Amino acid sequence: MDERNSPLVGLISQKSLFSLLLIASILFIMSWFFVLRFTGRPHFADHTLLPNSKLLAVMDNENYESWSPSDNEPSTPSSSAVDDNVEIPQRNNLVDCNTNKVVLKVFMYDLPPEFHFELIEWKGDGKSVWPDIKTKVPEYPGGLNLQHSIEYWLTLDLLSSDFADIMNGRSAIRVLNSSEADVIFVPFFSSISYNRYSRSKPNKRSSMNKLLQEKLVTFLTAQEEWKRSGGRDHIILAHHPNSLLDARMKLWPAIFILSDFGRYPPNIANVEKDVIAPYKHVIRNFVDDSSNFDTRPTLLYFQGAIYRKDGGFVRQELFYLLKDEKDVHFSFGSVQRDGISKATQGMHSSKFCLNIAGDTPSSNRLFDAIASHCVPVIISDEIELPYEDVLDYSQFCIFVRTSDALKEKFLINLIRSIKRDEWTRMWAKLKDVENFFEYQYPSKEGDAVQMIWQAVARKVPPIKMKLHKSRRFSRSHPPRVGALQSVPLPRNFVRLGML
Repeated sequence: MDERNSPLVGLISQKSLFSLLLIASILFIMSWFFVLRFTGRPHFADHTLLPNSKLLAVMDNENYESWSPSDNEPSTPSSSAVDDNVEIPQRNNLVDCNTNKVVLKVFMYDLPPEFHFELIEWKGDGKSVWPDIKTKVPEYPGGLNLQHSIEYWLTLDLLSSDFADIMNGRSAIRVLNSSEADVIFVPFFSSISYNRYSRSKPNKRSSMNKLLQEKLVTFLTAQEEWKRSGGRDHIILAHHPNSLLDARMKLWPAIFILSDFGRYPPNIANVEKDVIAPYKHVIRNFVDDSSNFDTRPTLLYFQGAIYRKDGGFVRQELFYLLKDEKDVHFSFGSVQRDGISKATQGMHSSKFCLNIAGDTPSSNRLFDAIASHCVPVIISDEIELPYEDVLDYSQFCIFVRTSDALKEKFLINLIRSIKRDEWTRMWAKLKDVENFFEYQYPSKEGDAVQMIWQAVARKVPPIKMKLHKSRRFSRSHPPRVGALQSVPLPRNFVRLGML
């Protein structure tokens, strides 16, 4: 009997032993869990010792929140992140950012005047590279030159940051020591250089525009600031699609401020690295706009060049689809013969304004429409829009895919389906956001200049992370004395035909 029961006793003993081991393991794991929980999160860095620590950000529920060394918890978004007139209580509202504005520290190279204000015919006294803007601000050339004048407004804003009496609402200040800076600003007026000086003079090997780009590359790559970061923290403006055409392939690690990416390979310019800035509108603002759905007689408006190369075939196709529609204005137009005044009148009296891809994905027409409070209808599949990481364009623009817009009656039926209440809501939103696209001097809180600086500031944390990671093995592989600490060429560079 004892012999028959012995296997059963052994089986029970094994089960008991296994249960005891299991319980002991669970208790061991739980003890470590409580130890780790109550010891708290380890602090790997004292943020109060980090330079420009306010630029550190945390992502919470898809919102960026600025961090301050004196805070124990991330700050909460308040109702006015960019403009006190815009409410931001919900994530899906018009603007999605916060009010804890971080002042970006910008070091600006003192480039010779031939790179900036001399290009707009400023004559200095030879004692300073900069005009005395307290006395007189040099004027930028008018007409279509103005639409790409972004470098002019940003440079003026940095120069004026030396004046203590106009610091309110500022998103960036100029610092005189590059080691204190978050970014390095390159004050080359590249757009006006292309517009005015891209043609070679008789008996000259190269145009003035090309020579300036060669000089710029030579200067920048010799600077310690460039070598220190490989150019990653430099800001270079090339808002005109053809500006900086010769130098862009050599200066590509920098942050480019552009109008779009239409003429750039994706490894040279992209939304992750660079900043899209709005055009400066050329038509007049609609001041004291009291119009309504019924007082704007034109349903859909377009005036501009109809026959364009590259992706601009869409304009021609849409012309034939819409030319016979009543209450639609679709015609050729230019700045000549009072063209700007006519466009102003036309947009101010229209409910919807077409923004169609031309030679490039973007055009000034979108920002003319915003200034006119004429609801933009965007037909440009590859367009990138300014500040879209914090601004929801779908609340005041209509987006139509090119393939849909070219279907017979699709576009006009879509526009006619938008009734008074929906249009009025979008019209009101346009009035709320128009200041975000306004260039002016002196710059004011929430205008285009300050919005661009804030967009640049949002690029700084990832740039710093890449720089810090690139230095991980600097002790085991120190750079050669005098060697350029350049950034490696992007992947597929050779395959794209860049070499």
